[in-house]
Amino acid sequence: MDHTNRRTFFQQTGRNVAGVTSGVLLASTRARAGGANERIRVGVIGCGGQGKNGHIGLLPRQGRDNAEIVYVCDPDEKRRMEAATLAGGAKPVGNLRTILDDKSIDAVTIATPDHWHAPAALLALDAGKHVYVEKPCSHNLREGRLLVEAVRRTGKIVQHGTQARSDRGFIEAIQMIRDGVIGDVLIAKAWNIQRRRNIGHAQPSRPPSGFDYDMWVGPAPMMPFQKNRHHYSWHWWYNFGTGDLGNDGTHEFDMARWGLGLNTHPTSVAVCGGKYFFDDDQQFPDTVTATFEYPGDGKVGSRKQLIFEMKIWSTNYPHGVDGGVEFWGTEGTMFVSRRGKFELRAERNQKLDTMLSKRPEMDVKSNLRVWLAAIRGDSQPTADAQTAHLSASLPHLANTACRVGRSFQFDPVNEKIVGDEQANQLLSRKYREGHWAVPKDV
Repeated sequence: MDHTNRRTFFQQTGRNVAGVTSGVLLASTRARAGGANERIRVGVIGCGGQGKNGHIGLLPRQGRDNAEIVYVCDPDEKRRMEAATLAGGAKPVGNLRTILDDKSIDAVTIATPDHWHAPAALLALDAGKHVYVEKPCSHNLREGRLLVEAVRRTGKIVQHGTQARSDRGFIEAIQMIRDGVIGDVLIAKAWNIQRRRNIGHAQPSRPPSGFDYDMWVGPAPMMPFQKNRHHYSWHWWYNFGTGDLGNDGTHEFDMARWGLGLNTHPTSVAVCGGKYFFDDDQQFPDTVTATFEYPGDGKVGSRKQLIFEMKIWSTNYPHGVDGGVEFWGTEGTMFVSRRGKFELRAERNQKLDTMLSKRPEMDVKSNLRVWLAAIRGDSQPTADAQTAHLSASLPHLANTACRVGRSFQFDPVNEKIVGDEQANQLLSRKYREGHWAVPKDV
């Protein structure tokens, strides 16, 4: 693309981006015009860091956005009482069924540990509530499919906590890819590289006072309380978390798949990884290299590849950021990060001066506003259940490959691993027998 054509391209891209972003940026404005005096009554389920700071702290409750936090729910008494104060006097409860049984509640947000994401969302949908669920939307691949089916069955709105989907900076960057700024994009390389802490070795002990451990475990198989699988450290245990592939990695997986324009599962999953650094009780790997292939129609130019690297023991970051995505096209590359960085290079590594109108970031408030507007019927969710399921399935597949110690072929239509029953067993999970929150049809 020569200089004149490239200048024309960016002028056209600017016009295209303005049209694409307006749907997201004006969603809340349209909502205000249609229901200015109708507050959406919300229950916040999970009052840890993201629930308190991300949902309660940023959920629009002032002026014309009209959301009212009626309940806050957490099995930790201290957390829910702090959250109730922050939410301006919302009712604190320890059991999410209190919220679901209240027919005046329109919607819930879910910021629990991963093992509760899909069960809570499924219960909420069946109770007639709209759902905002944090990433990953599921603890395993099967739960993601159940979430998609529940939305189709109930007609309710689900918005996923992959907030880049509602951010103008990311929307502009992806539109540039769609408009061909770097030619045909064939490969995306994403990473999650940061220094996590060692969680040490611990023994079972009594739960802290005021903490309902039985409720916290919920439908997961019961195991004794242990201080290093409690608040936040639950991420690194099979029963409760999805490792850092599912934790921070889901954001980068989602961005990479979005930029590649992929609306299906991969057919080939090649993964190696394990615990290379941490000598502690963590069950998930601290080091992973994963490659996913999408064959398209099988012809040259149709095949695409998504590469993901994770090292949660390093402080040496590519492009100076702990998480980001590089898109490789036939005419250049694009780098974009939720840390606000963006760079375009043409062929022969020529750096381009093009900038976004807004720095890319994880815009939780915009993501929540889009969800509220969708509930009112004034927009569509930017990160719906199907979008969430396809992105969350990637860390689930990578974790599965790490646990069985081998790569595999995947049937994207039937959502089954080909010829590997041991690996297929890990696409679902075992639940606590007889628990009221066990999903149906698992």
